[in-house]
Amino acid sequence: MPPDHREFRVDFQCELLPYLLRLPLGLSRKQTKDLLRFHAVRVRNRQTLRHDTQLRPGDLVTIALGRRPIDSELGHHGIRIVYLDDAIVVIEKPPGLLSMGSTREKEKTAHRLLNEHLKALTKSTLQQAFIVHRLDRETSGLMIFARSEVTQAALQADWKHVTKKYLAVVHGAPLHASGTLRDNLIEGKSLMVHRVLQGGELAITHYQVIRQYASKSLLELTLDTGRKHQIRVQLAILGHPIIGDRKYGPRTAAARRLALHSFELRLRHPVSASPMEFHSPLPVRLSDLLEPRAAWRSS
Repeated sequence: MPPDHREFRVDFQCELLPYLLRLPLGLSRKQTKDLLRFHAVRVRNRQTLRHDTQLRPGDLVTIALGRRPIDSELGHHGIRIVYLDDAIVVIEKPPGLLSMGSTREKEKTAHRLLNEHLKALTKSTLQQAFIVHRLDRETSGLMIFARSEVTQAALQADWKHVTKKYLAVVHGAPLHASGTLRDNLIEGKSLMVHRVLQGGELAITHYQVIRQYASKSLLELTLDTGRKHQIRVQLAILGHPIIGDRKYGPRTAAARRLALHSFELRLRHPVSASPMEFHSPLPVRLSDLLEPRAAWRSS
């Protein structure tokens, strides 16, 4: 199978190896070093490169990626590795897959599948993925896992400084093009989350209308807090529940899936402190909900 050539434009001065490790290629440190060893990386028409080769703003880095069959098991479950290094791994989770184990399901979860994949990749029986946060089963998009307990603790301690953005297709159109939702939320005995006037936990969500159509809108949402079902409940309170939300939306208007997608994560690397930014495009099934058909994609 011919290699897949990828090109990246450098926008800051740095060394080659750290730059390659930051790219959204899902490569381990060893795999990245192998790319250099086998001359699969080209910079300024040079293929014989060292790990400490200096990159300049404007340089074009071309990488020849070979076939990676070890990813096939993850792909079978709809998981895609967006970024991987010795400290963290960022994935795209499909809808319908639990983030982590529950009393009913312990095997088919993003956490377990990724952990087993990384064990095979490193040829180790040790734990390889540690949970930092979770997405609802019905929500798709970006998730970050730590590669050690130390990194897990560092990420969770700094979690309030991580930018977390979502896209949602909702019923109707909010009165204001942007705004901030503040509600005190509590989980009831039925496991439903609802608003209370006193007590509970404060939930803060910022929203912005990206596109508006006759009967639905595409919203960008930024979280200040991370309460259970926060986005779903607050948009329902606003009067514009997410399309496909069988729990908090109209039962007569269920779609094939919840129209909620984690599309952006911005953070500082827990080891190097380098700024990192990851994006995941709006899934086709959700963009197809918009009118006219497939009118918009995130990038």
